[in-house]
Amino acid sequence: MNKLSDRVNRLGYSQTFVMSNKAREMKANGIDVISLTLGEPDFDVPDNIKQAAFDAINENYSHYSPVPGFLELRQAISDKLQRDNQLDYKPSQICVSNGAKQAIINVLAAIINDGDEVILPTPYWVSYDEMVKMMGGESVMLPTSYVTDFKITAEQLNEAINDKTKAILFSSPCNPSGGYYTFDELKSLAKVIAKYPHVTVISDEIYEYINYETKTTSIAQFPEIYEQTAVINGMSKAFAMTGWRIGYSACPEWLAKACEKVQGQMTSGANTVAQRASIVALKTDPSEYRYMIDAFEQRRNVMFDLMKEIPGFKVLLPKAAFYFFPDISYYIGKTLNGIDIKDADDFAMFLLEHAHVGCVGGVSFGSPECIRFSYAASEEELREAMRRIKDVLEKAV
Repeated sequence: MNKLSDRVNRLGYSQTFVMSNKAREMKANGIDVISLTLGEPDFDVPDNIKQAAFDAINENYSHYSPVPGFLELRQAISDKLQRDNQLDYKPSQICVSNGAKQAIINVLAAIINDGDEVILPTPYWVSYDEMVKMMGGESVMLPTSYVTDFKITAEQLNEAINDKTKAILFSSPCNPSGGYYTFDELKSLAKVIAKYPHVTVISDEIYEYINYETKTTSIAQFPEIYEQTAVINGMSKAFAMTGWRIGYSACPEWLAKACEKVQGQMTSGANTVAQRASIVALKTDPSEYRYMIDAFEQRRNVMFDLMKEIPGFKVLLPKAAFYFFPDISYYIGKTLNGIDIKDADDFAMFLLEHAHVGCVGGVSFGSPECIRFSYAASEEELREAMRRIKDVLEKAV
């Protein structure tokens, strides 16, 4: 007898963690693996944020917070959204969660009925499809590619929306492509979405600060769809606070209250010490943390030059985040060192086992012809990883 629910049996494991765990196992067995799998900044949390956490402990912030978060934090988020994104959200429209993952789950749980469709432009973050499944929805993939800069068009979106469409979920800047939608591109998408008031936009903006060209635009800036949009963000990427688990949603009032209801029954409020530290992080001028972004940009440039020399790789220069997402379709259908390469996951496993470099195959991102590398690693590791891959592929038969 199967004791697990059908809902759980429909879910897959995160391929990101599958590959990172495999790399860890190999390291534990004495193999020199360079793992470029996880999307986690390799910096320590800035000292002023850590001090705020110490202060919170000493001030006895050890009891439950309000379900949607401390009012002071929600006000700091409101101020940040106005300062950096020109978005007007009152504290009552903000729900602080246990990471941006929970913020997305809250929104989906609030709006999705069994059989509702959620549009996912490919490539998408690996958990999006599984989250939709968990809520009983069905994902509708809108394909993009290396040729289209991994972005959908307004025409694609318009053709995909129907009466069953309940939401569109995407990230900009994008994990895994490292690209983002421009103001004009988002404007054209917003015009389409405004024609369908039954559709909610879930805009994951967790990488907004890690941008090497200009400030990114939030689709919530377009007034015609403000009441249809949920903005998702958090502390993990820009502030290197991945383990602190603070994310948030900013929504129209009707949806914010629903998210609070969902969270109140699932987890209640987020960690109180991390919330207090997040207030300090958000109130600090973003330029204080620019050194991390400058380091990522330097690594990006080094890795791009080296990756262009790898045979069979088609690669775009990422404009944001800290990922490369090269197209490796040249190798699909080939046999390398006796290994049949059916898709990007096979190719990623080949690189791990033969070059001892960990990356993540693109199947679970909705792009089976691509692989993802995180460059949240030292420049020395990135240089050595690209050298190993180039060497192995040049010799593979």
